[in-house]
Amino acid sequence: MRQAIVGYHRDEENHWVAELACGHNQHVRHQPPWFERPWVTTEAGRRSRLGLELECVKCERGEPRDNP
Repeated sequence: MRQAIVGYHRDEENHWVAELACGHNQHVRHQPPWFERPWVTTEAGRRSRLGLELECVKCERGEPRDNP
């Protein structure tokens, strides 16, 4: 199920995490060994991606929300 990005935060390992409209979180990998995503390293880049829809596997599996 596709869900819009509504915000971002950093996790305990300092990785960027997208907050989805459904209440789930999804890591946004931007460091090796994952491919580069320079848009996530700047505030303007992250802002430009708000509203972008990502596939949410947690919704498909019926998992509880990560964010209340």
